[in-house]
Amino acid sequence: MTAAVRLRSRHLLGISDLDPSEIELILDTAVAMKEIGTRTIKKVPALRGRTVVNLFFEASTRTRLSFELAEKRLSADTMGITAAASSVIKGETLADTVRTLEAMSPDIIVLRHPSSGAPHLLSTFCHSGIVNAGDGMHEHPTQALLDALTIRERKGRLAGLKVAIVGDLMHSRVLRSNVLLLTKMGVEVRVCGPRTLMPLGLSALGVHVTYSLDEAVKDADVVMMLRLQHERMNGMFLPSLREYFTLFGLTRERLKHAAPDVIVMHPGPMNRGVEIDSVVADGPRSVILDQVANGVAVRMAVLYLLAGEDVTP
Repeated sequence: MTAAVRLRSRHLLGISDLDPSEIELILDTAVAMKEIGTRTIKKVPALRGRTVVNLFFEASTRTRLSFELAEKRLSADTMGITAAASSVIKGETLADTVRTLEAMSPDIIVLRHPSSGAPHLLSTFCHSGIVNAGDGMHEHPTQALLDALTIRERKGRLAGLKVAIVGDLMHSRVLRSNVLLLTKMGVEVRVCGPRTLMPLGLSALGVHVTYSLDEAVKDADVVMMLRLQHERMNGMFLPSLREYFTLFGLTRERLKHAAPDVIVMHPGPMNRGVEIDSVVADGPRSVILDQVANGVAVRMAVLYLLAGEDVTP
């Protein structure tokens, strides 16, 4: 595989648009960016003079804060806008909001939006680079990239690993981005969840579908738990949270069926006692906080690679 030297697009809309060499480029760049976080002065002039707008129409803690920190560490000028603080509450469309922002000449717009495809729409007319920070139930590319970085750090590789992804698969954009990335990189992916939360056609993406948590976890190198996204559910998908935890909650006993050196992941926020037991979430196999730390490095890498080849850290 020939190593990429830059990304082909000036946008990052989804993992589906990246080839394996571009994924490797982002991960390798993120490794270099992690070193910046170990310095006494955690800042480089890589994006000095560049402006990044964080446009978030959904609640976020990890993604929003890590993008903001990534931008500051790269010395970019940043602006943060939420739906409640924008003219959207007065009836303005997303397109008009972004056109207004573009009149101020930002270089990159980081967008989180509840509608699937919103970043793709903006990319059709925006002069700024668009970074998808999560669009509806479609994709969350930087989450999948930081997950891949965390796995590669702990396991030394991606190809040939067995990864189980468990939980609310129906409403998870993290699932889709991770499946696309991991299968591209030669990972065996198993997905598990209740039948009512299993999207149709998932097996067509090259994953093994099971409704048994024990089967999904057996000999797995990585177990990635996903939260129940109640805010996206319209109707009754589950009899009760207690029954869900009984069948699909990750406990220390269930984790014994995985590989001896298994790592446990969760994109957050966690519903403790629903999808994961606190003993597991805070245990020695958990890399959940490593994921958070790697989110800053990955987002630094993405912003740096999209900002233009004339910029050097």
